[in-house]
Amino acid sequence: MKQLEYSVRFNTPAFLGNAEQSGQWRTPPIKALLRQWWRVAYAASQGFKVNVADMRRDEGLLFGNAWLEKQFCKSMVRIRLDRWDEGKLKSWPSLDKVSHPEVKFPVGSDLYMGYGPVTLPKGANQPALKDNAAIQSGEIATLSLAAPDEHAPLIEQALMLMDRYGTLGGRSRNGWGSFSLTPLEGTPALGGKVPLRALGEALVLDWPHAIGQDSTGMLVWQTRPFDNWAVLMKELAIIKIGLRTQFKFTTGKNAMQPEARHWLSYPVTNHSVQAWGNNARLPNSLRFKVRPAPGDAKQVVGVIVHVPCLPPPAFQPHLNEIEKIWKQVHAFLDAPTQKLVRIPE
Repeated sequence: MKQLEYSVRFNTPAFLGNAEQSGQWRTPPIKALLRQWWRVAYAASQGFKVNVADMRRDEGLLFGNAWLEKQFCKSMVRIRLDRWDEGKLKSWPSLDKVSHPEVKFPVGSDLYMGYGPVTLPKGANQPALKDNAAIQSGEIATLSLAAPDEHAPLIEQALMLMDRYGTLGGRSRNGWGSFSLTPLEGTPALGGKVPLRALGEALVLDWPHAIGQDSTGMLVWQTRPFDNWAVLMKELAIIKIGLRTQFKFTTGKNAMQPEARHWLSYPVTNHSVQAWGNNARLPNSLRFKVRPAPGDAKQVVGVIVHVPCLPPPAFQPHLNEIEKIWKQVHAFLDAPTQKLVRIPE
């Protein structure tokens, strides 16, 4: 067994709900995230020619399963945290408001980016935590892992990807639950090759398996440095509102056909698609992450990464249409007005 140990530090508040829906340090979300990025590392190791049934079998044997006939097993990957206490964030610090072209009044950037874990109580003027607590930015714990030697390379690559692009908990695709992993004594530095795939090729598969790239480079953008996560989250809210509302709706509820913005993520408030209904879920493949600023750990930067994949067959997607929409999003992020730069990691 190869043993690894890291310091985990949250760069933004994290909504890791326990049974009482309060934020708490817990291993299950970490293990789930490790499995997600392990699949990306696995796909790259197969040259992206993946037999999904074989991958699920290998994953089940490594991380434990109750579905493989005659091969039920416990996880061979052991994970431990040195603390399981409740998060320290008990009251919510209200963030600045931002303009939304489809809303009459300015909206709180925290409410826009964190709706669900962050709510606006009836009659209140300021957003608040929905539940009792969240993990505060700056909280630290020690994460210990052990894995069989033959599986360690993919586990370590997955951990590198988690550190660069991973987030945990509710609304994590919007940047909440951003964290950094720092190897402790005896654990090698995080490193390895980032799995890259051209947009058109990545859209052939309907599950996230690589970081996208185009003729300019990796589909990864970075903001300028900010003094803290609160002001950075406002910037990310402005960017997200802009990239979504560039696609104008021409229909309302129960549209007969999906429009461009529907393909970014679904559902969309007041803009349902009749064939998809109200229960269909299409997560955004564009993800936000908050990291310490390069060269100045007292500041933070926002990272926007595209992990492209085709929507599931139930949505009846057309590859050419999806690719065209995402290229328009990439062009928006590349525009000088967004003040973003492409980064090679």
